[in-house]
Amino acid sequence: MMIPIGVSNRHIHLSNEHLAQLFGEGAELTLLKPLSQPGQFAANETVTVEGPKGKIENVRVLGPVRSMTQLEISKTDSFKLGVQPPIRLSGDIEGTPGITIHGPKGTVTVDKGVIIAKRHIHMTPKDAETFGVKDKQVVKVKTEGERALIFDEVIVRVSENFALDMHIDTDEANAAGLKTGDYVELIP
Repeated sequence: MMIPIGVSNRHIHLSNEHLAQLFGEGAELTLLKPLSQPGQFAANETVTVEGPKGKIENVRVLGPVRSMTQLEISKTDSFKLGVQPPIRLSGDIEGTPGITIHGPKGTVTVDKGVIIAKRHIHMTPKDAETFGVKDKQVVKVKTEGERALIFDEVIVRVSENFALDMHIDTDEANAAGLKTGDYVELIP
């Protein structure tokens, strides 16, 4: 019942409209490296994000472009920026704070879209069957090592388009002494 870990650092997903405003008309994201989920990639492009209290530079853009712009940060990042984002699954941005985004060709201010990503496990329907879980089920996951702990409130996300991987942010990884490529155990 072991699942690989993917540690997710702060990153941003951009809409086509905001990509053009930040990087210039006709701009496209360019591949830096593929991510664990099929079709997803870290782009060469980065932006600076600015909140009421501060800025964070070199925030990686992830591709492909999305229908809406969304910034995913850790709780630690939220203190630096001076925003109070909720913990949410990706795409659930209603009622979230906004942010100002600076690119090489322009600046965009969005009135919503900043979240702390809720820890979750991506899996295929076959994986879900193997683990005996279903989409949107809440599970617990156990880590090992010197800082072993149990992550509660982990959401299972099932799709044919996913690859088996549990995503946590840098704060969670540091608390548990985990790095990308480590394995955790789903508690039945």
